Amino acid sequence: MNAIRIKNGVYRNRPVNNISFKLVKGYTSGAKGNYVTVDSDGYFGPEFKTVRIRVDAIEDFEYINGENMEQQSAPAVPVVEETDEQAINRIRERFDILTEMTKATVSGDIRAMIVSGPPGVGKSFGVEQEIEKSCLFDKLAGKRLRAEVVKGSATPIGLYQTLYKFSDENCVVVFDDCDSILLDDVALNLLKGALDSGKKRTISWLSESSALRREGIPERFEFKGSVIFITNLKFDKMKSQKLKDHLDALQSRCHYLDLTLDTMRDKILRIQQIAKDGVLFADYDFEEEAQKEIISFMDTNQNRLREVSLRMALKIADLRKLSSNNWMRLAETTCMKVA
Repeated sequence: MNAIRIKNGVYRNRPVNNISFKLVKGYTSGAKGNYVTVDSDGYFGPEFKTVRIRVDAIEDFEYINGENMEQQSAPAVPVVEETDEQAINRIRERFDILTEMTKATVSGDIRAMIVSGPPGVGKSFGVEQEIEKSCLFDKLAGKRLRAEVVKGSATPIGLYQTLYKFSDENCVVVFDDCDSILLDDVALNLLKGALDSGKKRTISWLSESSALRREGIPERFEFKGSVIFITNLKFDKMKSQKLKDHLDALQSRCHYLDLTLDTMRDKILRIQQIAKDGVLFADYDFEEEAQKEIISFMDTNQNRLREVSLRMALKIADLRKLSSNNWMRLAETTCMKVA
């Protein structure tokens, strides 16, 4: 084996797809991920020769042996570089679609949707805005709200109670960062029932429960509401076969929206986009130059920050407002990992 073809990899936030290199060191797995080491022969620029390309799994590359050297000598598939503007437009379009799909779920035109994206990029914000709008008249009229956002852990019986409470056809339940549901077989089956694509969705709880009796909740009911499940998990990248099978079953039952924020560069550009739209720093009365300084600081120190997110941008903005002269030092102390 003296060559390798990377089917799906990343080097310095740059996608590497269907490119062949001379092999230096085979597949290795460490605390920071999985890598193969190659001689890039100037592919990433004259200053980069021996590089480590990150891959998610063994299936993301293939070795090329001496009997198949024509593959090695074949011209590499050119990588079409996505400009920052194109990436920002891609990201904005995905979030616009999220808003449109949320409105459709609230209106009942869509019964179920799963939203996948990394933490801290604002995927919950747009959904919650639409939910608040849908509940506005309920609040003004003093009625029971027709929608609810459930955050954090949820037990199976708690999930059953919530689905029953919002089982009418004009109701919406949003599960935000409730990934524990996916790890519990009982809760997962309840969620499958709520997301089912059949005309009639019947959900059952056949175990004895005094809690359900006290609240007058039946052991079986028809769920006519809508569900939005917001998660940090990327369904098509799960390595556990058991969990992958469950996620595939969920995905087949409803609409699945991947926000495609797969690299650190995407996260930085998402922060730039929100800032450019006048939303991110709206409460800070910053000049445009101050906003650019904060984002530039995050970009430069992206590998040292505890996280790259909208929340982190606001934390640094707080420090910038606190001390216009010393905010970088404060951010290095409070927002970065200890070396």
